[in-house]
Amino acid sequence: MSAAKDIRISSLLKDKFIDLNFKGTDKSKVLAELVELLAVSKKLVNKKAFLKTMQEREKLGSTGIGMGVAIPHAKSDATRDFILVFARSDEGIDFGALDGEKTYLFFALASPKDEVGGHLKILSEISHLVKDKFVVELLKKAKDEEAVLKIISKMEGRSSH
Repeated sequence: MSAAKDIRISSLLKDKFIDLNFKGTDKSKVLAELVELLAVSKKLVNKKAFLKTMQEREKLGSTGIGMGVAIPHAKSDATRDFILVFARSDEGIDFGALDGEKTYLFFALASPKDEVGGHLKILSEISHLVKDKFVVELLKKAKDEEAVLKIISKMEGRSSH
């Protein structure tokens, strides 16, 4: 449990886990693209199984939390560690968000099946970060991966509980 407390979004997210030119046009394509991005980490041992788990999670209710943000996530044996990726779609995608608006920003989280505490902590950190409209606007306009990392690192520090 103590390890989960120390997990920070900025420590999980690296520039190679960021895609600012997302091409997916619907939910299933977006999820598949996010899994490809998660696989960059080499900690995802079975892309197909993880995609299925993520799709099953999405059927329980959209992870599109509103304000242009979605946090698709799943716990699975298909990953050896926490993996966090960030993707942005400039056109926006109908992701079934709670507010009915298009989704532009995606934080996807893969967690080992038995890491419930850490999984919830990371989701909570992301939710806390993106409930600030200012942060969402900054992320929508960030010019490159480095800018995204800077915004998250700076705002994460500011929003500590």
